[in-house]
Amino acid sequence: MQHRWFWHCAYAAIILALGASVYGVSQRVDYDWRWEQVPQYIVSHEGERVAAPIDGVIRLGADPRSFEILTQTDPPQVTRIENVDRITAGDGDPVFTGDIVAIREGWAPGPLLVGLWITLEISALSLVFALALGLVAGLGRVSSNPAARNLAATYVEIIRGTPLLVQVFIFYFFIGTVLQLSPLAAGVAALAVFTGAYVAEIVRAGIEAVPRGQMEAARSLGMSYAQAMRFVVLPQALRRTLPPLAGQFISLIKDSSLVSVIAITDLTKAGREIVSSTFTPFEVWFTVALMYLVLTGALSWLVQRLERRLSASD
Repeated sequence: MQHRWFWHCAYAAIILALGASVYGVSQRVDYDWRWEQVPQYIVSHEGERVAAPIDGVIRLGADPRSFEILTQTDPPQVTRIENVDRITAGDGDPVFTGDIVAIREGWAPGPLLVGLWITLEISALSLVFALALGLVAGLGRVSSNPAARNLAATYVEIIRGTPLLVQVFIFYFFIGTVLQLSPLAAGVAALAVFTGAYVAEIVRAGIEAVPRGQMEAARSLGMSYAQAMRFVVLPQALRRTLPPLAGQFISLIKDSSLVSVIAITDLTKAGREIVSSTFTPFEVWFTVALMYLVLTGALSWLVQRLERRLSASD
């Protein structure tokens, strides 16, 4: 017991030493630290900014808490915006889509929190499609059909052999243009296809780790190949592949930062925009890194709990 406490204390001492070293280096840097500005980038007390949803002209009425935007078409289309506390545009002012036209007072999520939500949305959508694509490709990798096996192998090798950033550009500029995809859809598709290739290899390894006798026993009981794979082999493969799948999903969250290059304001792009307007790079990027760490740490903790639950059910 004393031996364990010694190593715990050694660990704590090393962490404290590293923290002191980082603090000492930060004091030597000729930089004006402004940590007090960071909270407003997470939760803002300045209220919610209301952006114009269309191009048009402002028309004010008797109600100071509402107004209309009229398009310059014949006949004009009218968009009414209500429940605002302050209107920042005047009667007859021309506005364009995205212009700030009003303020709703109160607490509102800051740009980093909004970016974190978009990162979560992109990661969750990509994860769902990557699981489906990876499962199909993984089954194709172990299929006895040469066409399915070769197609799955070609997909895996092409995707794993090219950088994700290049794939994001291809999906956005080429496939997105042909299929008229939004930046969000193109980013999700690129991440799903990229992650799906790695999930396919994890699924293949998990299936091959299950003893062949399991499949043979299931077939001898009258199950078809699909039934044996679904009810016998895949459940056992899932337990074996959970740790590498968790690692791949954590990588997916970090890889999602690359979609910031295609006009998606995720957590990374939100941080870059704040840095460019406030010139506080260290504080913002440390905060962004901490938010990513909390997100991936929470996912890792959930996966560990799931692993223990599956182990207890065996």
